[in-house]
Amino acid sequence: MPVLHINETAVPCKGILFDKDGTLLDLLATWGTWAELVLRGLENQLALSGTGPAFDLSAVLGTAHDAAGRITGYDPAGPLAMATSEETGGILTWQLYTAGVPWNEAKLRVNDIIKEAMEELRTRRLAVPLPGLLPFLLKCAEAGLKLGVVTSDEAKTTGEQLEWLGAAGYFGSVVTRDRVTHGKPAPEMAELACAELGLAPEETVIIGDSNADMQLGKGAGLCFSLGIAPDGAGAHLLDADAVVSDFRALRITAELIKR
Repeated sequence: MPVLHINETAVPCKGILFDKDGTLLDLLATWGTWAELVLRGLENQLALSGTGPAFDLSAVLGTAHDAAGRITGYDPAGPLAMATSEETGGILTWQLYTAGVPWNEAKLRVNDIIKEAMEELRTRRLAVPLPGLLPFLLKCAEAGLKLGVVTSDEAKTTGEQLEWLGAAGYFGSVVTRDRVTHGKPAPEMAELACAELGLAPEETVIIGDSNADMQLGKGAGLCFSLGIAPDGAGAHLLDADAVVSDFRALRITAELIKR
């Protein structure tokens, strides 16, 4: 059986499930750009409403900004990192509603803002893999590991971004939020992915950047929940069995190496 090596820990497994945003792709490069576009659109709508922003825009999606307004970071336990598209739409709509825009009108405006931001992302094909990702996926494939994706994103966007990463062909199962009844941290995504890959939970690892991913792994009975913390700050990954900064810290061997 292939073995995943994490520092001094060796984990025999037959498959690995990956979160997408913040795990396969650099969240800030893709969704940070998207958030800048969306927040700018929200700010413009607030100006049109005649009230202007009566709050800190950085607090809307849990982002940090430099003096020029560019997003430089995000809360890994916040909306940008964890909210579904429906939840994000609700958060943005609420900002306009509290500024005096009727709810239905606010929803329409937010939908337009989000659509324009997504069209810009598609024009730029913005998807940057985490360091070491593509070589790691190749090693997994060479070792015969079955790979899947479990993400709170929707199917269309997920498919596009996996293509932009050059990683789509590695995954035998892609479970998006619109394919299940209960999203993360419920175990349903992992259960469906394991079923589609022909894997038993106890021979499957999950890799993710949020504690919801870790809870998903625990709830589904997966053998190991591995956290990714690109900035080295993994304090939010309370239920992780281990935490690494990126895929360069991992190795795959065909069998357990005896020391």
